[in-house]
Amino acid sequence: MPTEIFDFDGGHGRLSGRFELPDGPPRAWALFAHCFTCGKDQRVAVRIARGLAAIGIGTLRFDFAGIGTSEGSLAQSSFAADVGDLIAAAGAMAASDRAPSLLIGHSLGGAAVLAAAGEIASTKAVATIGAPFDIAHVLRHFDDDAVAAIETAGEADVVLAGRTFRVGKSFLDDLRRHDQGGRIAALHRPLLILHAPFDEVVDIENATRIFLAARHPKSFVSLDKADHLLTGAGEAEHVADLIAAWAAPYLPDLAATRDDGAADVVAEETGAGRFQVAIQAGGIRFLADEPAAVGGLGSGPTPYDLLSAGLAACTTMTLRMYADQKGWEIGRIRTAVGHSKRKGETPADLFVRRIAFDGDVDAERRARLLEIADRCPVHRTLESTARVETSLGGPPAAAEPIEAHLSAVERLMQKAG
Repeated sequence: MPTEIFDFDGGHGRLSGRFELPDGPPRAWALFAHCFTCGKDQRVAVRIARGLAAIGIGTLRFDFAGIGTSEGSLAQSSFAADVGDLIAAAGAMAASDRAPSLLIGHSLGGAAVLAAAGEIASTKAVATIGAPFDIAHVLRHFDDDAVAAIETAGEADVVLAGRTFRVGKSFLDDLRRHDQGGRIAALHRPLLILHAPFDEVVDIENATRIFLAARHPKSFVSLDKADHLLTGAGEAEHVADLIAAWAAPYLPDLAATRDDGAADVVAEETGAGRFQVAIQAGGIRFLADEPAAVGGLGSGPTPYDLLSAGLAACTTMTLRMYADQKGWEIGRIRTAVGHSKRKGETPADLFVRRIAFDGDVDAERRARLLEIADRCPVHRTLESTARVETSLGGPPAAAEPIEAHLSAVERLMQKAG
């Protein structure tokens, strides 16, 4: 899955963002808000964003002002400024035709998306992970002496999770003035609350208070055995799956992916590994690669896998069209294809195809279906001698129309009778 740099202007300077993009057309766009002082490159932020991208939801993760590689100063920041950064991020996404349908926030980022949702018109659903109900909950993690120093001097260093941050008095004052309960009650969006029952940073009572303040539709998922930062193996990816499954009814329908443009399939190097390429075919984007054993990353099908996939797909489609034409109930069709090289034999390439039907198909019909399988257009292409013309520059002068495969199958049906 590709990652795209996406920087934009916030209220306190240029903010640094990264888009995690699906390999295929996006089902929807999401905006992720990280936990207090964590940043967009925190493991939980990256894993959740990539987990969502893997299942079709393009996701922007970014650094709030004064965090990570974003401009601004944490000492001059505030919770209200973070909410403003979220609204600015949503605006920048909308300007690039990626308006967020889904807002996701972790910890204090969860509180921020609850506050920002009402200002982001494209929002269809909101999910929080380990979020506090009371914004001032953050102060529990400040040393009393540090708080006193901030109140007296206007700003001071505080140590959080072993790291030192400069925090200003405006930040403390701002935390105490927000009516989060009123915001949640007025959210008017579906809300998913995910929280670990043994969260030692933001206790589970916060989830209870958010749930009681919210109006339906609202859902709660207990993240059993997880910690606040979802550091356990697979926990962040599991959260991404839960959010995607819950949000699906509220997100736009997946648009048709096949366009009416040129039929060319394009393979372009990604720059990752020696052999990884991004394939664009029929409006779909996915990766192809070689196994790690031969120097690849093993991140996608090999070229011969794709060739076998073409034969398997064509066979299955051809058999479906023939069975429907005959009115035969054969159940679901499954075609498996394997490829091997045979030394000293002609032809050297061997494709072994195995076809299965879920339905009860008698011997006579099975025999006929095997005959039809041997006539599928890709099968015939592989058995015949094809010609490849190569040139530099743009697409071939006579690219095959996108309807060519279906037309070939239809001609086969007419001959098969």
